[in-house]
Amino acid sequence: MRKLLVGLASAVLVASASFASAADSKPTIVLVHGAFADGSSWNGVIGRLEKDGYSVVAVANPLRSVKSDADYVRRIVTGLKTDVVLVGHSYGGSVISEAADQAPNVRSLVYVAAFAPDVGESAGGLSGKFPGSTLGPTLAPPVELPGGGKDLYIQQDKFHDQFAADVSKTDAKLMAAAQRPVTEAALTEAATAAAWKKIPSWSVYGDADKNIPPQALAWMAERAHSKDTVVVKGASHVVMLSHPDTVAKVIEEAAATSR
Repeated sequence: MRKLLVGLASAVLVASASFASAADSKPTIVLVHGAFADGSSWNGVIGRLEKDGYSVVAVANPLRSVKSDADYVRRIVTGLKTDVVLVGHSYGGSVISEAADQAPNVRSLVYVAAFAPDVGESAGGLSGKFPGSTLGPTLAPPVELPGGGKDLYIQQDKFHDQFAADVSKTDAKLMAAAQRPVTEAALTEAATAAAWKKIPSWSVYGDADKNIPPQALAWMAERAHSKDTVVVKGASHVVMLSHPDTVAKVIEEAAATSR
């Protein structure tokens, strides 16, 4: 009986060690939100990723400038002792493209309704490259910042239709009230790096996006040689909120593919 118990205990230890090893081998998923949003916009995706055994970090993107935001994200990423899948939404795509350039532990990039600028391009320029964005007229009067510069918000009564049309009115109203502003300068700042040129990327977006024209999103995904581009029919700019299962699946696909 004693030998049997010892044998069972050893088997449990081996199984536990194998499970821990498998868990440790998974990359950490780092999520970077975009303008007019915050880390809670990833809540549905986070729950699915954690259920599947991934460690997740949802960065509080400062939304001040591409360079400073990317530096902040890069410090978080390089401080992790694991491989990383770096995910950006909207303006967050500009940030991850810059941040990953000097982050050797980034295995793959995922663009969620996001900009993927080349060197010299800006979010604002890419948004206007193709027709379809209706963001401009929905912006509230800019908030002047000390020392110059302006913060931008979406008018709360226009937020639902513009930003999150496929989310409930109740949820969109809460998002509108809690939205975080982006500086005008951040949206016009030219990228100085394009990590998607050397790191594999994936893309997912909705064909009813009113912030970034779907044609622009398709063009950027093709240019980046996206390993898989998923277009969600009828989805708004916040596809990660309205279709968390689809977005999580794309992220996990990127996590399963080595650089």
